[in-house]
Amino acid sequence: MKYNIEIGQSADEDLSFYEVFEQRIIVKAIIEYLQLDANVETRKRKRLRSNPVAPWELRIGDFRAFYEINANRNVKILAIGHKVHNELFIRRKKVEI
Repeated sequence: MKYNIEIGQSADEDLSFYEVFEQRIIVKAIIEYLQLDANVETRKRKRLRSNPVAPWELRIGDFRAFYEINANRNVKILAIGHKVHNELFIRRKKVEI
């Protein structure tokens, strides 16, 4: 079934930290991978253990989109960051998840 995708205020600000071509890659992947079956775990989508960022993660190369799914089939993007080795950075700040 199809999901409605919403980019939250904070995630929109996270997205603005990237170059335009990177923003396009991220948004295209969000639409491609989360519009259908956003709640099904795959190699790119996974449920995270309890953390302060979000319950789900979408892997887009080195980029990560963190999201939640509500009962009305809405996907809300909560944060966007990138990984360098095993470290996650959101708005150029290291974040622990």
